[in-house]
Amino acid sequence: MNKYGGRARQTVRIAMHKFKKGELKSGQTDKTVINRKQAIAIGLSEARKKGVKVPYKS
Repeated sequence: MNKYGGRARQTVRIAMHKFKKGELKSGQTDKTVINRKQAIAIGLSEARKKGVKVPYKS
């Protein structure tokens, strides 16, 4: 069962790539993300802002 569309997976993949390089920043504080789950959440959030089909947090 596939929950996320292709565009959502691509957005998360880009966020994870930035995370692994140490370039992913979080929120208004602009701190570097050090948690893998936080990186995934940022990717999904960016996908939601773009209007991609992503299930909301429960």
